[in-house]
Amino acid sequence: MEVHPAGDARDQASICAVRPGTDLGRHARMLSRLHEAALSGDKAPGRARSLVARSWDRVRAQGVDPDAGDPPGPLDAGTVERRRSESPLVPVLPALRSALTSVAEDARHVMVVTDADGVLLWREGSTAVRRRADTLGFTEGADWSETSVGTNAIGTALAEGGPVQIFSAEHFVRSHHGWTCTAAPVHDPRSGELLGVVDVSGPAETIHPTTVALVDTAVRLAEAGLWHRHEARLDALRTIGAPMLARTCGPGLVVDDHGWVAAATGLPAVERVAVPAADRLLAVHGLGPCLPEPVPGGWLLRPAGAAGAQRMRLSLELDGRPPNAVVEGTGRWVHALSTRHAEVLVLLASAGAGGLDAAALSEGLYGDRAHLVTVRAEMSRLRRRLGGILLARPYRVAPEVELDLAGLAHSRLVRESTAPGVAALARD
Repeated sequence: MEVHPAGDARDQASICAVRPGTDLGRHARMLSRLHEAALSGDKAPGRARSLVARSWDRVRAQGVDPDAGDPPGPLDAGTVERRRSESPLVPVLPALRSALTSVAEDARHVMVVTDADGVLLWREGSTAVRRRADTLGFTEGADWSETSVGTNAIGTALAEGGPVQIFSAEHFVRSHHGWTCTAAPVHDPRSGELLGVVDVSGPAETIHPTTVALVDTAVRLAEAGLWHRHEARLDALRTIGAPMLARTCGPGLVVDDHGWVAAATGLPAVERVAVPAADRLLAVHGLGPCLPEPVPGGWLLRPAGAAGAQRMRLSLELDGRPPNAVVEGTGRWVHALSTRHAEVLVLLASAGAGGLDAAALSEGLYGDRAHLVTVRAEMSRLRRRLGGILLARPYRVAPEVELDLAGLAHSRLVRESTAPGVAALARD
């Protein structure tokens, strides 16, 4: 697991905006004078913290107005819901809520989770503080990146790539001076990719140095939860991959969509390879160039042109309850499907190599293009089950997979379907 080294007391002290015992009123007045001097060019009564000074330089260069009102937006409810459904932080929300929400309520704070763009997706905590936050546009769907609203814990954590605490007039926009906020970025432990930011915000007088450690702990718990889910998915893929490799001749690997190895044979231990993709040779140390073959939950990697390589075949059994997707190649797997997932596969199989985007799938399933959030969520779940067999942008069956469409139009599921695009197949 990729982890971020625990900050020692000195590191946390450099992140904290105030020291224990600080006279908050006096410190806020000094920061206000620093802020005004920085904007006017007058002689400053001291120096801002280095991370604050860097942020002020960035936002001034970006043309942020210190007297700006609410941030642009917010995004409409449908767009916010789509971003929520696609957020990789959804599985760890319960852990974040458990660690922070009750504390935020007791301490007159709100707990906020954003995406990697700094757009607020979830906001929980003190009702009174949420109402006060509404007056600043600190609401779901609002963009709190530095480019949008200047120096603030969320945007500055994104820009700095680490935890940040901002107090009073350290905020660049004057209307934010009555607030304090503490934020830390969440990274994907598999790849280091930035996934979003966790923030705790409240009135300036509620600032406390221990909030930095609290938010940092919550983020570490979230990243540990993401890693445990990754391990569970690898274990599930291993149950498929190990028997598959045992039946093949020569060396090979079974990996997930991120290149993490679930099973291997005939080569030294390897933990990860590059991210596989259909129609693209992948160089693997010890194997040479490999053409990834999609398997349920991931990819089979064997040397290009390896003897015994078989083309994958996907067929749909649509007369049973439940319907099944049958994948055949190096092995044979039967996946029970919900009716909706079976209808999705029918539409994708019928679309051919061109595939369908979310809007076209929505029209085929519901008769309109208004169900994009639902479609994307269903596709995310289906692709987790079938791995490299289904590709995205647009959604389609991988070109290496042969489709068996025999009897599709006459199946029970197609005949009884209420999905307009599926029912049309029976009529045709």
